[in-house]
Amino acid sequence: MIGTVFRSDDIPVEHRFDYWRELTHRAIAPSDMSSEYAADFWASQRLLELGPVFVWPTSHLPTRFRRTEKMVRQSDPEMYHVSLVLGGGLGFDHVGRSDVFGPRDLWVSDTARSYDVRPPAGRAHRLITGVGVNFSKVLLPVPPARIRELLGRRLSGREGMGALLTEFLIGLDRESDSLQPTDAQRLSTVLLDLLSAWFAQLLEAEDTLPPETRQRALTTRIRAFIRQNLHDPALTPPVIAAAHHISLSYLHRLFKQDCPGASVAAWIRSQRLQGAHRDLADPALKSTPIHTIATRWGFPRASDFTRAFRGAYGLSPTEYRVQARSPREPA
Repeated sequence: MIGTVFRSDDIPVEHRFDYWRELTHRAIAPSDMSSEYAADFWASQRLLELGPVFVWPTSHLPTRFRRTEKMVRQSDPEMYHVSLVLGGGLGFDHVGRSDVFGPRDLWVSDTARSYDVRPPAGRAHRLITGVGVNFSKVLLPVPPARIRELLGRRLSGREGMGALLTEFLIGLDRESDSLQPTDAQRLSTVLLDLLSAWFAQLLEAEDTLPPETRQRALTTRIRAFIRQNLHDPALTPPVIAAAHHISLSYLHRLFKQDCPGASVAAWIRSQRLQGAHRDLADPALKSTPIHTIATRWGFPRASDFTRAFRGAYGLSPTEYRVQARSPREPA
């Protein structure tokens, strides 16, 4: 596991809000925090330290965060902050812009500017869930003058690089228990590349990115495209290359650099088999025919699926499904 976890249930009721407030100050920048639920507060938060990048998935009762001009003068860590809202809603005032943000919305803020994050009216006691990201301004290759154009705006996490960034942050939270400290540096590099590519796409400033950043961001986008289309048996390296307007040889070169020894076709095959492997062990899918699961993962021919599955796992799909059942479950 990487990161540290805070759960308010582990703290005496009278100290929960103050304790969480101190943690949040350290995770972001000092702000004036208040909540009408402070006397019986609930929050759950994980802080993932990925080298120079901090990611903190959080869920908490409605709270207001106000960073004043005085606080900015007293302490400025010179960082950008990206917020992804996943549940509930938040109002946000920053650099003269004011808006309400809902699920899959993103915003960018600058610790050198004041802000006001507030629960919107009419949503009392509804949990706020989301993911925050903090990183030093010097880590971003896009000039600060251009970033100012994005501060306080409602940005979409449902399309383009914003969708890739959203899924990556959700995945970090979901997989954090299985990640190791040795994964932190690589994850940091991937996240910074995604952030840089997202900013550049929004500002139409891709030419400001270093070539290696553009290349890694493209590889991440291609992998996401493959995962979204694993069900399609026509998904092949030429199709993938054409969808991303690159040559087939360049596609193979990207994969060779990112994961030596693994071809594009082999990676597609492994992703399909892993998906089918999970579904066959899922109790909720125990009545779903094996051929349906195979087709769902891009294997329209049952014989091809059985042969590939046995080659990867040493058992036929039927044998594995039986083995994966709980001993208490009837055959």
